[in-house]
Amino acid sequence: MFRTCLEDCEKSGCVGEMCFQHCKFSSDGKPIDGPWYLQEPLYQKWKQWDCRSDCRYHCMIAREEQRWKLGGKPIKYHGKWPFQRVYAIQEPAAVVFSAISLAIQFHGWLSFFILLNYKLPLRPDKKTYYEYTGLFHIYAILAMNFWFWSAVCHTRDVELTEKLDYSSAVALVGFSFILTILRTFDVRDEASRVMVAAPLIAFVMTHILYLNFYKLDYGNSVYESLISYPELFSYRFVLVSFITNPDLFAGLNTKVCMAMGVANLLIWGVWAGITSHPSRWKVWLFNVVGTIALLLEIYDFPPYKGFIDAHALWHAANIPLAYISWSFVRDDAVFRTSTLIKKTK
Repeated sequence: MFRTCLEDCEKSGCVGEMCFQHCKFSSDGKPIDGPWYLQEPLYQKWKQWDCRSDCRYHCMIAREEQRWKLGGKPIKYHGKWPFQRVYAIQEPAAVVFSAISLAIQFHGWLSFFILLNYKLPLRPDKKTYYEYTGLFHIYAILAMNFWFWSAVCHTRDVELTEKLDYSSAVALVGFSFILTILRTFDVRDEASRVMVAAPLIAFVMTHILYLNFYKLDYGNSVYESLISYPELFSYRFVLVSFITNPDLFAGLNTKVCMAMGVANLLIWGVWAGITSHPSRWKVWLFNVVGTIALLLEIYDFPPYKGFIDAHALWHAANIPLAYISWSFVRDDAVFRTSTLIKKTK
């Protein structure tokens, strides 16, 4: 029924009583049965809602209304849940949460920069005592880059914005994994850092190339499996399924990011258990919130009222994660600086 609606819409330019002016133009923007001045104004074309996109959206909404009246549950269309648009924004909740995370990342990085350069003592050569300054600057750039493209992609997910979103996410997760290893194992020698980072950077870059030039492989079929058999759901079921049958969790990208994310949490958890760092409790807090965020990525569910789904809640969970992580980084910089100054005296 959805496909029939889509075919009819692309021919007639209408879904029910709603018709779209830009369906009177071909894909290259040339008018089919009207003068040039009927085309959509340039200042509105940023939305990128062409005829096919509008037909897909309104056919999806119409079909979901029919399913709801018959007692059916939401399903995915072209791999996406049915969201309600707000001012041409495709997933408004995810966009808002991404923007907030971007702001917190910027604030965290700025406060980290001010702390190191204006509040803590510097070495005689004007460099910071903290050995991981450069690494956390790179992390901040990658984090802000990811949240920016996340907001853009959830505003309108065309092929370009989707690739930029997934590529920047993989880059951030991969670098976070490298940073986790270097900090928890206290790797300070440059040669050792290169030996640790080089193979991981190669792996991450290969995966990004795979996503961009071979297959944008993503997805999560857990919900589709459980929605038919809801009595099977338990966190034990999800965990055992992830271990014994990872294909249940669909795309390769999900597996790669999940593996690095779980490894991050485990390494930091072990480190917090054996260290005497005064802010280790923040690592434990980060791990608790991070685990909840991972569960939201594993157990996918449709958007409530067409706005907030599991992925949107994952975006929301990353807001406190960003604040906690930068709070720990600042504490770590103070702790390491004071320790090194004491050793030099």
